Amino acid sequence: MKNALRVLRAERGWSQADLADRLEVSRQTINAIETERYDPSLPLAFKIARLFNAPIESIFVDDAADQSGAPLSAAAE
Repeated sequence: MKNALRVLRAERGWSQADLADRLEVSRQTINAIETERYDPSLPLAFKIARLFNAPIESIFVDDAADQSGAPLSAAAE
């Protein structure tokens, strides 16, 4: 699953450890999400979205749902 976590974190000047502390997870979890080796649980994804005040869909994009590059909502039409 592609995600914008690294960009959002960098925009705020936070380290992976800073973000991990805010989300109450390990720095290794943040690294694994950013490098797309781990997809967060739904509760963690909601927590991330709340922290960045953004919809989950703007942070995480499921590669398998749409290979065309169009927004996921457009693919359903």
